[in-house]
Amino acid sequence: MADDPRTLGAECAGEIRAAFDGYARLFAAHGIGFEQVRALGAAALAETSEWAPSLGEELLGVAEGSGLAGWQLGALNGRTEILAAAAVSGEGECSTSVVLADGSPRTVQTWDWHDTLRDGMTVVSWPGVCTFTEAGVAGKIGVNSAGLGVHFNVLRHASDHADIGVPVHVVARRILDEASTVEEATELARSARLSASSVITVVTADRARCLELSPAGVGVVDPVGGVLWHANHFLDAALAPGERTTVDVSTTLARGSWLRSHAAELGAADLTARARALCAHTEDGAAVCAHPDMSLPAHERWESLATISLDVVAGRMHVHTGGPCSVTPESWAEFAVRPAVSTPAR
Repeated sequence: MADDPRTLGAECAGEIRAAFDGYARLFAAHGIGFEQVRALGAAALAETSEWAPSLGEELLGVAEGSGLAGWQLGALNGRTEILAAAAVSGEGECSTSVVLADGSPRTVQTWDWHDTLRDGMTVVSWPGVCTFTEAGVAGKIGVNSAGLGVHFNVLRHASDHADIGVPVHVVARRILDEASTVEEATELARSARLSASSVITVVTADRARCLELSPAGVGVVDPVGGVLWHANHFLDAALAPGERTTVDVSTTLARGSWLRSHAAELGAADLTARARALCAHTEDGAAVCAHPDMSLPAHERWESLATISLDVVAGRMHVHTGGPCSVTPESWAEFAVRPAVSTPAR
């Protein structure tokens, strides 16, 4: 739980410091030096403060509470932008499915990332917002008290560049903070100047939409037959020609095909059955459930670190630590949105 950024920073100081150290090692492995990280982190914080002043203040408060510098929180929140600035490619991350059904969407996704960063996973609850994220990062996947939820996958586009823009994780959090409809979320996403790409899948009781964020623009992908899915390649016709993820480094196309062909199972009302429908490995034709190859260097290993489902109607998020192949009915942790704090009119 969290209400004050400084308190959150102080209570989670060890985890936030460890997260920064983990990303510093990841950046270094990709040839991004300390001084460059400091400059890019400061730029990410500045962009956040300009586009979302309250979130900029929040990051500075968390930094103060944890004993880190503001630029270090900027680097954590801008980690996608920093990696994009260095044109880093790779396998991940994430496979997302949404099936609209009777006013109660069935959603599920894997969160795939480096196994060395698994200890950074956390859930933070601000008034009105509950988000699965990483220590020190403003937001990622979550649900709000207005009945809107977001899923999150990385993308890579030819337009990605090193002039750091608003961090995509900050965009996800501001959508959770302020949006109650798909249209409001779309408008917010389009108002941000971006330097890196990701897809934010927005879900309400009766709507869903993938917002493909890139510096070249925000593409929109709507459900077909009540089904919406996304892996790690662009689907919007205008943005797809700039796709930078290739089949020689990623299984995204195979995972996308798997999601599309298993829509019936992914629309199961039972949460565990829905998650188990993501249980596909390389030998099944699609590594939706990823396991690290320990023969590879740490910065080239990928793992499904969490499996997550949103209940936007009840304002709840279900998180399983690990990939779909280890999900059981008992393995879910449930988190509820706390009511938003209202301020009396003066």
